[in-house]
Amino acid sequence: MPQSQWREQVGSLALLRGLSADELARLQRLVWLFLAEKAVVGVQGLELSDGMRLRIAAQACLPVLELGLGSYRNLEVVLVYPGEFVARHEYEDEAGVVHQEAVGLSGEAWVQGPVILSWEDVAGEPQAGINLVIHEFAHKLDMLSGAANGLPPLHADMSVAQWGADFSAAYSDMARRVELGEATVLDAYAVEDPAEFFAVMTEAFFAAPGLLLRSYPGVYGQLRHFYRQDPALRQGC
Repeated sequence: MPQSQWREQVGSLALLRGLSADELARLQRLVWLFLAEKAVVGVQGLELSDGMRLRIAAQACLPVLELGLGSYRNLEVVLVYPGEFVARHEYEDEAGVVHQEAVGLSGEAWVQGPVILSWEDVAGEPQAGINLVIHEFAHKLDMLSGAANGLPPLHADMSVAQWGADFSAAYSDMARRVELGEATVLDAYAVEDPAEFFAVMTEAFFAAPGLLLRSYPGVYGQLRHFYRQDPALRQGC
């Protein structure tokens, strides 16, 4: 893949702003490995260019810059739809009755399966704290513990209790604001459940670190330790 395409993506992705020359070089190597090991496939007639694949891979690899590509060991394929796609899920209610529902989604991640993305949302106008690629790949990191529950496998020097305390306090605060009908600085979808809260906080950590740091400094601190990165510092927030 031409070096010019890499430089184009670096210049167009605001969340890469502030990365040092060494960090960009390591990120580039991760991206090449990602594209060599993972299939990024267009579906429903979508033809992906090298630049489109590179844009997805650069965003997917940023969270694992200090964690390594092994963090995505349960991923082989990224499926990319032209726009919103319909996912069909089964669930069992309290009476034991199995229901099927069809839901329109812009992204999805499976525990032992693919990440699914809407290109329309990947390529759309950036919104503060919103990044579909990072959101879905955060779910894959969360799922390394066996299920998406908002608690990925933490480093040995991190406290599960402190992680829980910081995340629970932020979750409760945002849930209260949503219930009262207040506007939230970060995506209110976060309070859907703890897994979505972790994914939304992760996308904000990289896409709008200053907003997250000011809103929920405890969560920012936990994510700084987990990802071994400090986006607010490198972006001068």
